[in-house]
Amino acid sequence: MKLKAILFVFLSLPFLISNTNNHEYYVSVTVVEYAKKEQSLQIISQIFIDDFETLIRKRYDESITLAIDDESEMVDTYMTKYLKDKLKILVNGKTVNFTFIGKEYKDDIAYCYLEVENVSKLESIEITNQILFDVFSGQQNIVRLKVYEKNKSFLLVPDNDVCLLNFN
Repeated sequence: MKLKAILFVFLSLPFLISNTNNHEYYVSVTVVEYAKKEQSLQIISQIFIDDFETLIRKRYDESITLAIDDESEMVDTYMTKYLKDKLKILVNGKTVNFTFIGKEYKDDIAYCYLEVENVSKLESIEITNQILFDVFSGQQNIVRLKVYEKNKSFLLVPDNDVCLLNFN
């Protein structure tokens, strides 16, 4: 049943990502890929711009507007601070920190680029993703892991916000 729900949300995502300002689904997608050659985890979090803007306004600064030409320089600071608070990564049972590389906006989505460096060996990865759970009660977060030729997707909700993948 859980697999069906993940599959449904994943296949529905293109229809959920539209060019309207309002949407009735609250979902983010975070893709984590292990780049063995670079010894890093490369992460892309996709979050609806209007949802991220609502969060930043409530939490940090009511005057912030995202995806405009004269966007505040504080946006990256707020995004970094929030993502570091709500996205936790454990590699081989140990907490690792990611670097906020940057962001870009496409259509209605903010793409946040993150990286965890110096990952020479990957035996397990655990991700806690609480992005936007504190703002939208119906928020769901899809986490896609691409590691060692394996692809695994998880659907995280407020009552179940952690996924774990072992490679032993």
